[in-house]
Amino acid sequence: MKVDGKVALVLGAVKGIGRGIAVALAQRGAKIAAPYWDWEAHLPEMVQRLEAAGAKPLLLKVNLLETEKIAAMVDAVVGRFGGIDILINNMERGGWPVVHGPYIQEQWDLEMATTLRAKWWVFNACLPHLKASGEGVVVNLSSIAGIVGRCGPAGLIFNDGYAAANRGVSLLTETWARMAAPEVRVNEIMLGFVETRHGPETRGWALLSEAQKRAVVDHTLLRRIGRVEDVVKAVCFLVEEAPFMTGGVLRLDGGYVLGAEGVPPMPPGVL
Repeated sequence: MKVDGKVALVLGAVKGIGRGIAVALAQRGAKIAAPYWDWEAHLPEMVQRLEAAGAKPLLLKVNLLETEKIAAMVDAVVGRFGGIDILINNMERGGWPVVHGPYIQEQWDLEMATTLRAKWWVFNACLPHLKASGEGVVVNLSSIAGIVGRCGPAGLIFNDGYAAANRGVSLLTETWARMAAPEVRVNEIMLGFVETRHGPETRGWALLSEAQKRAVVDHTLLRRIGRVEDVVKAVCFLVEEAPFMTGGVLRLDGGYVLGAEGVPPMPPGVL
């Protein structure tokens, strides 16, 4: 897809990974719609960066947990820009065990409603417009929590409900790819530990001891935490350079999932 002139609805664009993605798409000529609800202190910097990238963003204050408001949000984007070509489904809520401790029902419900329900409602509201585009693209952002759960060094970071919700995102990716084809491609990026998400610049990371942080890095084959730019490059690849890819999952974790098992030297054998 040539991004120039396309309309991108970017969830979570107010800061961190979402903002990096929105800025990269704006630099490529996309028109940016950026709904937000909290983190309003970050709005001026987001707007400044998007305007510096050449965009005049449409800012929409909407609580996506109030599903009855999602259709109106999508209508506002279409009313301003004429359609929707790209959906970056970057919305989640994860309760760190080291932050929240044992679950209470409110936290569990919030994680499910944010990580799963809001994505579903936004996708379904956008789908007719994405199909009308003729070459629509959806990128779901999820977590390797859906693979590793609450175990090992991740056990202080990924909670049970968050892990279950992220496994559900992968099912949605496959279902939506079937629903949206052939006019729309739907793919997923499954994130490991990345700065601003389960890494540095988060409250939970600051609560870990140095040994606990080191355990996460040592478990990662590439021996580092991911950067926002790593995620941005992967998203841009799916949007621009993967026209024959749909229903797929890119695991962007630096090798964390593989890191627990070493490969021994090949034995000499007996023959």
